[in-house]
Amino acid sequence: MVTAIVKAFFLSLGLILPLGVQNTFVMTQGALHRRWARALPAVITAGICDTILTTVSVTGMSLVVLKIPWFKTGLSWVGVFFLSYMGWATWRSEPSQGASAADDEWPLRRQVLFAASVSLLNPHAILDTVAVIGTTALQYSGGVRLAYTLTSIAVSWVWFVSLAAAGRLLGLAASGLNMMRWLNRISALIMWVVAAQFLYSLLVKAK
Repeated sequence: MVTAIVKAFFLSLGLILPLGVQNTFVMTQGALHRRWARALPAVITAGICDTILTTVSVTGMSLVVLKIPWFKTGLSWVGVFFLSYMGWATWRSEPSQGASAADDEWPLRRQVLFAASVSLLNPHAILDTVAVIGTTALQYSGGVRLAYTLTSIAVSWVWFVSLAAAGRLLGLAASGLNMMRWLNRISALIMWVVAAQFLYSLLVKAK
């Protein structure tokens, strides 16, 4: 069981560490809000979405998904269009000139919808969870698989909480319109880079 827990910890950490769309959004929410607790809707939604993906993957759905030829292609096309649009919307988003910090804070509904979108409509998140976490879990059973699953889920939750906290510290250290504008720009560029990667892989595969 210890081996399964250690493997789940390092696999999950390795997948979640890169600064992707989901991570950037959670960190940005931490920086944007005056109080760390106000970014909790984004943190909780991202955690729930990762919990769902991990649970579905370790139950054996990973084998079914990987055997469907069109699934990965279709998911990649969804990612190209979704991330391109979200990058455009994020790039155009500007902090309010002359407004209080509270005016730029995202309301609960907007945080939840955006966090769910970048979690569940992000092909990287789905394919990585299915291909790595899910397939590795198939070698375990019973209590060992449960420990493996819970460890993977715990890593995600702790990571998102830490990201929001780091974002809050970043917001305190570099508060102001320029900082938020740069965060938006970086988020948009990350989305476009990921979308370009998916498009490139689709075009290469089509040849």
